[in-house]
Amino acid sequence: MTRTQISLLASRWEFTGPDGNTVSVSLPHTWNSKDGQDGGNDYWRGTCTYSATFAAPEFDAASQEVWLQFEGVNASATVLLNGQQLCTHDGGYSTFRAEVTELLQAENQLTVRVDNSVNDRVYPQKADFTFYGGIYRDVSLLVVNKNHIALGHFGDTGVKITPTLKEGSADIRVETLVEGSGTVTVELLDAEGRTVAKGEGENTFLHLDAPHLWNGVKDPYLYTCVVRLLQDGKPVDEVTTKVGLRSFSVDPKKGFFLNGRPYPLHGVSRHQDRKGLGNAITREMHDEDMALIRELGANTVRLAHYQHDQYFYDLCDQYGMVVWAEIPYISEHLPNGRENTISQMKELIHQNYNHPSIVCWGVSNEITISTKDKADMLDNHRVLNELCHEMDPTRLTTLACYAMCGPFNPVAHITDLVSWNLYLGWYVPGLFLNDLWMGFFHLVYPNRPLGFSEYGAEGMPNLHSAHPRRGDHTEEYQAKYHEYMLKCFDRHPWLWATHVWNMFDFAADARDQGGEPGMNHKGLVTFDRKTKKDSFYLYKAWWSEENFVHICSKRFTDRTEKEIEVKVYSNQNTVALYADGKKLAEQTGEHIFRFRVPLHGKVELKAVAGDCIDTASFCNVAEPNPSYKLVKTKSKSANWV
Repeated sequence: MTRTQISLLASRWEFTGPDGNTVSVSLPHTWNSKDGQDGGNDYWRGTCTYSATFAAPEFDAASQEVWLQFEGVNASATVLLNGQQLCTHDGGYSTFRAEVTELLQAENQLTVRVDNSVNDRVYPQKADFTFYGGIYRDVSLLVVNKNHIALGHFGDTGVKITPTLKEGSADIRVETLVEGSGTVTVELLDAEGRTVAKGEGENTFLHLDAPHLWNGVKDPYLYTCVVRLLQDGKPVDEVTTKVGLRSFSVDPKKGFFLNGRPYPLHGVSRHQDRKGLGNAITREMHDEDMALIRELGANTVRLAHYQHDQYFYDLCDQYGMVVWAEIPYISEHLPNGRENTISQMKELIHQNYNHPSIVCWGVSNEITISTKDKADMLDNHRVLNELCHEMDPTRLTTLACYAMCGPFNPVAHITDLVSWNLYLGWYVPGLFLNDLWMGFFHLVYPNRPLGFSEYGAEGMPNLHSAHPRRGDHTEEYQAKYHEYMLKCFDRHPWLWATHVWNMFDFAADARDQGGEPGMNHKGLVTFDRKTKKDSFYLYKAWWSEENFVHICSKRFTDRTEKEIEVKVYSNQNTVALYADGKKLAEQTGEHIFRFRVPLHGKVELKAVAGDCIDTASFCNVAEPNPSYKLVKTKSKSANWV
């Protein structure tokens, strides 16, 4: 009998919240789903308690063990079973486990004290997103043989797979950590389930001739590695892992290479929360996020600013997304937090080592914003960089520098790669500064791989202007900003990667911008995933091979001008525009098409590109629609810092 996993999500959980009252809740859960999204920078941070009663699973005490597994508890957890402290864990985004065999009774009381309070030792503490408190991922029991593939090793699977590609072949090292004893067998299956290689031993090598490579979004081919632990020739435990065979490199003058071929990385960053739910989201929501990212045509995702759900890394493997994975060492170096950065990095690498989608480990984000002890911070970065290379020599290291960090700051020259978070043209005027900044860095450091880890502008789908300007939060300025940036990146093809900030709007309770407090509105898609902003379609025009056409500013219905500019995005070469059924004009070009349209009364427009059609209507009005303009409030908040 191999391992059995039993979910405890369905158990009845009692939650004692900030007000001291106890109520029944369902997991996954966060107590900041409302106050962490409504602005004011006042969401409650402290300690709350979850408790549940569950019956002991069926198991043979003579031959089996039971483990308790948490996949995400933010940020610190103290776990008690039947009144006895079982374990503690600091770090809200990774898996942790504890053996519970000896403490189990027929009926069991599980208590988890969860703490997201302000402190100086557990990251994150200062950042532009909400640190939701709660048990927000799966909780389960694992019943395993006493001899099993390791469960107590940094929350990982106990199996470490390292492929090495050679000319026309692949060698795959499979290392298995065993708790107890037994014989390890390894079997590699192709996508059709056929055995293509076998091995035996806790440290074994498999060889493949003519391997099918994991080749990004075009062909994310995955093998399956089945590792079994045998006792007397019979399997007592089994771990199954997807395997992708690929090589990659970065040339500072030519960009990213996948499997020896140029593979320009263009993609997005992602946060893991939803409107009204916080970070307590479902697999269906992860699927929806991936579907939208794929529709956009992205081929890389920066999973900011922490370890995401294993399920989403699996999706990245499955769909060929190149991934930047990172720890929440962000905004401010805390001398008392050094140990926590190391433990979170160890968990990140151990738990995600086997994902072929991951190409780099991110050690920090915007760490110089408010750091006082720069020497200690630099030392910690060197330690983390060396740790990453020691634990994983196969991948690169990187970090994201704050705009004001400067190209000469020593922190920007520790990791293998560097990227910058630049919002030139949003927080400061001058879109042209992006070209100057990139050109200057590349001139001074021609052998230093440079990327854009964050860039963006806030855009509200309800705010509009025929003359968009920086800071107006209109959908039109956001689109204008991104039009410039995409052209800018075309002028600098040597960038190792670019990541839009952000794919989706997300909660940042310290913010009060755009007329909706508690939100960062830089997403290409709204927080509820229901509205794709014009900028979404701009990137689709640049990146996607799915034929489409999109008329911009269609929510900007009421216009005072007698003639308006109508902008159309498409990945087709020719776009025709029809007004009230009559062909107005036809243009040939790339990505962006601009038409002048007379506006007298109401006009119905239809854009046609190949077999793709989009429609919109505009109406001439005497006075501007006041709802299109941002109403300034008394809030002085322009950013979260």
